[in-house]
Amino acid sequence: MTTTGTVRRRRVRIWFGVHVIADYCAEPDLAQRYAAAMDRRFAGLKITNEPLPPDDDMSATPTPELPNEQLLWPLTAL
Repeated sequence: MTTTGTVRRRRVRIWFGVHVIADYCAEPDLAQRYAAAMDRRFAGLKITNEPLPPDDDMSATPTPELPNEQLLWPLTAL
């Protein structure tokens, strides 16, 4: 918890050498469960579970909306 009483989110990353192959941000309990599940699935890969920096904490950032379906039609292959 921070001094304001809000829960600090954590970032879980799965590493293949120096490359991040998965990046997940969540509340601490969900992040821990995700990290444990990924550790079982990707045995041998490095799994990190770190607090998000205050300037990178996405809890205040709304989730961006998906693009309008009509804008995606030109991108489909026929």
